[in-house]
Amino acid sequence: MTAPDRAPLAGPPGPDLDPEALRRRAAQTLLAARDRTHGLTSCVDDHDLTAQHSPLMSPLVWDLAHIGNQEEQWLLRAVGGQDALRPEIDSVYDAFEHPRAERPALPLLPPAEARGYVADVRGRVLEVLERVPLDGRRLVAAGFAFGMVAQHEQQHDETMLITHQLRRGPAALTAPEPPDTSDGPLPPEVLVPGGPFTMGTSTEPWALDNERPAHRREVAAFHIDTTPVSNGAYARFVEDGGYRDPRWWAPAGWDHVREHGLYAPLFWRRDGAGGWVRRRFGVTEEVPAHEPVLHVSWYEADAYARWTGRRLPTEAEWEKAARYDPATGLSRRYPWGDADPAPEHANLGQRHLRPARVGSYPRGASALGVRQLIGDVWEWTASDFLPYPGFAAFPYREYSDVFFGDAYKVLRGGSFAVDPVACRGTFRNWDLPVRRQIFSGFRTARDAAPGAA
Repeated sequence: MTAPDRAPLAGPPGPDLDPEALRRRAAQTLLAARDRTHGLTSCVDDHDLTAQHSPLMSPLVWDLAHIGNQEEQWLLRAVGGQDALRPEIDSVYDAFEHPRAERPALPLLPPAEARGYVADVRGRVLEVLERVPLDGRRLVAAGFAFGMVAQHEQQHDETMLITHQLRRGPAALTAPEPPDTSDGPLPPEVLVPGGPFTMGTSTEPWALDNERPAHRREVAAFHIDTTPVSNGAYARFVEDGGYRDPRWWAPAGWDHVREHGLYAPLFWRRDGAGGWVRRRFGVTEEVPAHEPVLHVSWYEADAYARWTGRRLPTEAEWEKAARYDPATGLSRRYPWGDADPAPEHANLGQRHLRPARVGSYPRGASALGVRQLIGDVWEWTASDFLPYPGFAAFPYREYSDVFFGDAYKVLRGGSFAVDPVACRGTFRNWDLPVRRQIFSGFRTARDAAPGAA
């Protein structure tokens, strides 16, 4: 499979689209997600679709049918008022009922039947989209339910891309290299002024519940890295014995390092000459020093930051660096402004199968000059995943509410594997601090001196 070479479709719709434009946007977004799903599941044989390539991940065929089952439940039953097509499989594809490690033992639909099921659901969904009013009920207002389902599918597409990275065997995916749009030396860090800003959203039509509501947040002045931390910079931490020194690690992180024998980011290993190579989608290559570091856990990111005498930014600091425009005092939809993402702004949509060089995408910089806040790598923050003031679960508790607490850390910004529909300045991701198979990196921060602007 070749990764999509077209420009990514626009992100979530702005608040002012008319109903027919919303229908077109919803249809295009659903179809784009299905194109990607098809590509990720048609590039390997049935054995690879039904195999479990890691106990951390589901078989690809489970993700495929789960996508169709969620679409059926929300768009055919809840929105369209139709009877269930396959009620007997609801339990099989309930992500909360069956942990990933147990899913291969379930009575899964075989690949051909799964493909037929998701195609049948999609055909009916497009008919529902043509006739259902996109106002009145909150679930359908501004096409929310269709956008939610498209985001769900794209999130599972990213999950399936992670499975492809974990899969052993020859490469099944190809894509062009990301362009080198870096434009010379950059300052190592940017000062973000102290004061209030608006965090979250109450107006983005397809924003999910944990992004809501918009609220004022006070943030003290701080410095943040201009770019994500690179492989070359992280390698210096490794070479300095970072994985052997408990001074840099949170206690639970140090225990995890020793228990699992960690010594470098996931997929790195020494080559015969003492350098570092990595496995990337079935290809072994030299670790590129100029790319953002990838496949590191929160514990690794936190340890590196401590080693440098810095820290991870809080979630509020990250969002202020990404969205705050000091000229207007307003918060933008994206770092570059309110315009939908385009290829010159960020590395999104699986157009490439790796991050771009650090310092790339000057046209995607924030108003303060911070680069690559959207795309390339998910960025760990210091913050636990918690609800915003005034949070209300919608349309179901299991998307966010059941995960709130100190067990999960927040990631922001998306990665090269994220579609624009599931990535915006307010989008929140979260995971356990031990997770490394995800497309995660980070940048660091430090407090500003008293009296800094």
